[in-house]
Amino acid sequence: MMRKKLIMLLMLSTVSAKAQTRPAEVGIILDNDLYVSTVNDQYYTNGVELFYRQIIPHKKEIVNKKILEFRLGQYIYNPQTNKALDLSKNDRPFAGYLFGEAGINTFYQDQSVLKIGTQLGYVGPNAFGEEFQKGFHKLFGYNKIYGWSHQVKNALAVQVNVFYSKQLFTGQQRFVDFHIQTEGSLGTVFTGVSVGPVVRLSLIKLIPIYNSNLYDGALQSDKNKTADREFYFYIMPKLNYQAYDATIQGSLFNEDSPVTFPLEPIRFNSEAGFKFRRNHWNLSYAFIYRSKELKNNDVKSYYYGSIGIGYLLY
Repeated sequence: MMRKKLIMLLMLSTVSAKAQTRPAEVGIILDNDLYVSTVNDQYYTNGVELFYRQIIPHKKEIVNKKILEFRLGQYIYNPQTNKALDLSKNDRPFAGYLFGEAGINTFYQDQSVLKIGTQLGYVGPNAFGEEFQKGFHKLFGYNKIYGWSHQVKNALAVQVNVFYSKQLFTGQQRFVDFHIQTEGSLGTVFTGVSVGPVVRLSLIKLIPIYNSNLYDGALQSDKNKTADREFYFYIMPKLNYQAYDATIQGSLFNEDSPVTFPLEPIRFNSEAGFKFRRNHWNLSYAFIYRSKELKNNDVKSYYYGSIGIGYLLY
């Protein structure tokens, strides 16, 4: 027993030492349409992501910092009604997406950002979307759900995602700044590309992007920097081209899913919200709009809210 205690103490000491020399961040992101409306419960209806970020060494002078990031997430999608046992009421497939992600986020001295990540997981019953949603509704006394028997069939998820942002009108840091961002995804679940501007507005002087929580860059090697403070409004309108979406079209490798639809390839998406950081805490709230995603006369645009909570470990 004493030997086991010594081993555990050694492990905890090692983790503590690493946390002191390698700043890290842990947190959660919660998406739900209930965060913007108590009656809106459709399409992308719930998302949960747990994340861990840690600064890693780099040698290039043009790089301000590199951050290693891991995520574990689940997304859940419904038709317009969650009482869709009748196939005719399935204007969008039931689907779940469960994934793990690893990526490298590079923040450059010129305030540009490059993120590259890979995801592995499942779409379909193996994503446990049905179990999570039914359990959630039962726990909080919401209506029973009917129709998950029509969900898309199992498909292995292999994704590569790339994100790049560049600051516009560079110069002295002000109370408003502008950026242009583009992101692309290629894989067995989502394949598409988005592009659009980003604006930050603040009543206090904006922190450079490589130290800001806009793109998850709040981690810094200098422990004294934990006192940095941010509070700003941002808006991100995007033009999106979507070539493939397994949660709507089913698997690339079979046609077994009982409900599928062709995509509406060109979409307009937008995000607006507030981000706050003080000492060890990163907090955010966003309102997210998505235009019509698929070719079905009954389908319409939708929106949902997103809440982020992060804690910096120094």
